Amino acid sequence: MIQLEKPPSHQTKLTPVVKSKSEFKALFIAIVIVSVWVISLSILLSLDISKLKFWMLLPVILWQTFLYTGLFITSHDAMHGVVFPQNPKINHFIGTFTLSLYGLLPYQKLLKKHWLHHNNPASQTDPDFHNGKYKNLFTWYFHFMKNYWSWGQIIALSIIYNFAKNILHIPSENLTNFWVIPSVLSSLQLFYFGTFLPHSEPIGGYIQPHCAKTIPRPIWWSFITCYHFGYHEEHHEYPHISWWQLPEIYKAK
Repeated sequence: MIQLEKPPSHQTKLTPVVKSKSEFKALFIAIVIVSVWVISLSILLSLDISKLKFWMLLPVILWQTFLYTGLFITSHDAMHGVVFPQNPKINHFIGTFTLSLYGLLPYQKLLKKHWLHHNNPASQTDPDFHNGKYKNLFTWYFHFMKNYWSWGQIIALSIIYNFAKNILHIPSENLTNFWVIPSVLSSLQLFYFGTFLPHSEPIGGYIQPHCAKTIPRPIWWSFITCYHFGYHEEHHEYPHISWWQLPEIYKAK
């Protein structure tokens, strides 16, 4: 059972005993996520999908989407310094690496923006928040994505796509179904479960200081939907713990 310790400030943190128990486990989980993503994508890109019907293809796309989300969650944990806390350089290298695999996203830029989000949630200085106009799911999503995507990234990804198609001779159908579509679906998954649901303003108004609410679900469903990010109030209250500890934090409060 996790024991929590709340200091007076809003930057709450776990006891050193809890942190020491999770250090190497977090690194191991990160390695597993990256490894499974690499193996899965390698197999799927070499798969003959001409014989697959849509009802057979859809679960595979969703599986690859789930693994893409795991890459981003790993980089997110690195931003909080918990993938490999013994060595910040290695920790941030893992975050940089997983974000590059995810979609050539710039780690340092996201690191700065993410801590702006934590320090100023649901405010005009929160880069993840809507500007007061784009409050519904899709307009907020596109407003959100503008802060993190650039033409440089899109061009670079297009070059990689064409290199894989024309030089490595990977079928375009495989690239589209197992590389392009899962990454787009993953961004929607992360936004919906990690930003839209927990940070939409409740009927009674936001509860300070985190302006985030928890969406409690069964543990297995919480994991599948977005690696336990439905426990979002707990994440903001205890930002220096790993994603897989969030359900236990919820139960311990």
